[in-house]
Amino acid sequence: MAKPVVAIVGRPNVGKSTLFNKLIGSRLSIVDDTPGVTRDRIYGDCEWLNHNFLLIDTGGIEPRSDDVILSQMRIQAQTAIDTADVIILVTDLKSGVVASDSEVASMLMKSGKPVVLCVNKCDSIGAPEPEFYEFYNLGIGDPIAVSSVHGHGTGDLLDEVIKYFPEDTGEEEEDEEIINVAVIGKPNVGKSSLINKISGSERAIVSDIAGTTRDTTDTFIENEYGKFNFIDTAGLRRKSRVYDNIEKYSIIRAKMAVDRSNVCVIMIDATEGFTEQDSKVAGIAMEQGKACIIAVNKWDAVEKDGNTMKEFRDKLMVDFSFISYAPFIFISAKTGQRLDKLFEMITFVHSQNSMRISTGKLNEVLATATARVQPPTDKGKRLKIFYMTQASTRPPTFVFFVNKAELFHFSYQRYLENQLRSIFGLEGTPVRFIIRERNEGKNK
Repeated sequence: MAKPVVAIVGRPNVGKSTLFNKLIGSRLSIVDDTPGVTRDRIYGDCEWLNHNFLLIDTGGIEPRSDDVILSQMRIQAQTAIDTADVIILVTDLKSGVVASDSEVASMLMKSGKPVVLCVNKCDSIGAPEPEFYEFYNLGIGDPIAVSSVHGHGTGDLLDEVIKYFPEDTGEEEEDEEIINVAVIGKPNVGKSSLINKISGSERAIVSDIAGTTRDTTDTFIENEYGKFNFIDTAGLRRKSRVYDNIEKYSIIRAKMAVDRSNVCVIMIDATEGFTEQDSKVAGIAMEQGKACIIAVNKWDAVEKDGNTMKEFRDKLMVDFSFISYAPFIFISAKTGQRLDKLFEMITFVHSQNSMRISTGKLNEVLATATARVQPPTDKGKRLKIFYMTQASTRPPTFVFFVNKAELFHFSYQRYLENQLRSIFGLEGTPVRFIIRERNEGKNK
């Protein structure tokens, strides 16, 4: 099932980003004393007591302000409210309850979503200061004293948050035969048109207006190629181009769709060619280790000669060099051109992403590769790779046991990755390497 979503909201400068960073254990959000410094929502995976969820940091809500930046952050927070399963309202002990807190609390109560009240900047250990009890006046339950700087009270806060999660927060039993396919790309590349064409129905609204699809929609298809669940998403825009709540909401859903998927079909527009947004979209899929296909849509609208496809492919191979394992397919969602081939390719890259290779075969390839190109040396010390094994699939992940990890240079890892791909294929999927040191004496 999809991960629960928790949104951190509140007026500017109450410590939302500091709390966000403390909860996810890294500094993804900019922390600054200037109100409104968090202009865009930041997303991070969080875990507490075996519950995994998506945490959203928002810009502040300032209901009384007509300032453009603050009004935009109010919209961002509203979209987080629309998307979240649980909301953390952050307030400031030092400021006490101000009019904006009351307005925000009222705004949240109207949402009908569970709200956990966090009183931040309670930095002293022990009984809360007298000002703490003032926050009961907000009328949204018992406040929880937290110091986001020091971490005091964050466990109590998360204990309360997870009470509101659906009872079954674990993975649902899935039909292993069904391949979940996320169709992702910037707005107006034809994602909804593709799904409508292959499903034979008008499941998604199709329009020339970029961003028509405002949520993810699932379409189940069973044909001679297998069983597929297509997840259509709203387009991903550059952050500087995202202003309204609909687009912000869409980005959350698109990222969650990739998380749910086995295969990502990254659609680009043949009439526009490669853009920066396309690389961002592909990067989301790559980072999550998904099998990928790059589908060049609207190929019917391109004027061609005998070399057009080759020239286009050669350029895209340079543009998408960071995801060089992903195969290309040139399609037309409008006419149905090569959609049968697309199904074949989805099934194939899924099998590659799920591939398991025996330890014996892996070490045969390793022995041949290291004999052909000697492992690197540094200051007279040579890298020794004792053996390798596969740890997991989706994506294929390999563990190398070596004498000294720092000698296992990136260039030699790339060489071994290329050797594995040349023997086993692994087309359409990233591969991951884990390097572990092992004392030579233990292997004698």
